[in-house]
Amino acid sequence: RIIPRNMVRTNIPMIDVFNTLVESQKLPIFSVSGEPYNQLLARIAMQAEVDLIILGGIGLKHDDYLFFKDTLEEGGALSRTIFFVHTAADPVVEALLVPDMSLAVAEKFALQGKRVLVLLTDMTNFADAMKEIAITQEQVPSNRGYPGDLYSQLASRYEKAVDFEGAGSITILAATTMPGDDVTHPVPDNTGYITEGQFYLHNGVIDPFGSLSRLKQHVIGKETREDHGAVMNTMVRFYSDAREASRKQAMAFELSEFDHKLLKFGGLFRKRFMDINVSIPVIEGLDLCWETLAECFEPEETGQRTQLLEKFWPKREQVGAAEHGEG
Repeated sequence: RIIPRNMVRTNIPMIDVFNTLVESQKLPIFSVSGEPYNQLLARIAMQAEVDLIILGGIGLKHDDYLFFKDTLEEGGALSRTIFFVHTAADPVVEALLVPDMSLAVAEKFALQGKRVLVLLTDMTNFADAMKEIAITQEQVPSNRGYPGDLYSQLASRYEKAVDFEGAGSITILAATTMPGDDVTHPVPDNTGYITEGQFYLHNGVIDPFGSLSRLKQHVIGKETREDHGAVMNTMVRFYSDAREASRKQAMAFELSEFDHKLLKFGGLFRKRFMDINVSIPVIEGLDLCWETLAECFEPEETGQRTQLLEKFWPKREQVGAAEHGEG
């Protein structure tokens, strides 16, 4: 194994710019039922710069299976995709086979030099299948009825993520629904100990505050651009301030001139970056970050280093063109 150091580009700005996915990383997508996590996985499958996609569906509704198949077929990604699908109508015991088969095939291709991305949905269904079978076997239950080895069962799958020296790699993204939106539920709780961060999908967008990629420091500024870390942190800081300004507005407090700038920024940030349908390469995403900052703030208000401002701060005509494009 080698230390993770290669970026997996997805052209989704909330991933590439703010929580960069790294080869051989294992990341869950924490969400709740009804959120578009399958749509997000399908977008990643179509756009990710990898050699092979392996989709493991556990307890999928037939509609979701057809959605994946049709979307990948229309997007031209079906030829590099392998499906292992267990639907909700199939026997429960077969759900346990899906992650193992997906990862066994991934390992085979990774050893042949392929960059493999394994997409699993939904790992909570996998854990529920384990619980059902454990109850049938009259095993002593643990927290909320799950088997006592839930942690090691999940870990033995997630730990298959690897970057082989002189060969390929396995990267794992796994949708994990949180019953009742409860992150302390045994499945997301155990998952968080194993994985290297998480994406939170709430209200149809990847939440910039709950989401975290622990390995992004290995590639930010090395595989991307020198301004990546600085502009990323500034954007998230201003979006946090924009949410605060929005709360002040909702409670009818008097807003300062800077609060109005923050509100404008918050609207642009949601529209340009948080919408999971937005598709732009990482370098264009960084340029758009600078343009968005320039539309809302003066250079000195951003707290950026002079060196970066001189190099990347957009000229007035660029800002005007960006505003015109938004209109």
